[in-house]
Amino acid sequence: MLVKRYMQTKVVMVGPDERANAALYMMKKKGIRHLLVIDDGKVRGIVTDRDFRLMRPSPATSLSIYEVHYLLDKVKVKEIMTKKVITVTPDTPIAEAARLLLNRRIGALPVLKDEKVVGIITETDMIRALISLEEASQR
Repeated sequence: MLVKRYMQTKVVMVGPDERANAALYMMKKKGIRHLLVIDDGKVRGIVTDRDFRLMRPSPATSLSIYEVHYLLDKVKVKEIMTKKVITVTPDTPIAEAARLLLNRRIGALPVLKDEKVVGIITETDMIRALISLEEASQR
């Protein structure tokens, strides 16, 4: 089985200069946990829901909610994204992609073909693949 069978082809992307709050809003609205950061047609980074949780101030802060939102609105995606992105191709075996997710402790892999984004494969997609395998073996 190959990555192309289980990857998501509708990939949500943002530019590195996008405001972090706008990117977070986009993720919540679309119900996703990973955004690819694209510049000049190339993957420059990935930003996840975890990155947003880590940038939030401690609940013990003395800042008002308005001050917090004002400060967070100044942060750009490029300031919080992971820059070293591990990628796969559509023809990568699904087991190899799963190993990368597990060993690197990451939640998603951009799928590139000739340096162009064609999809993304996530932990959730791996679970779908596992379910599919299990169901096929029971037939």
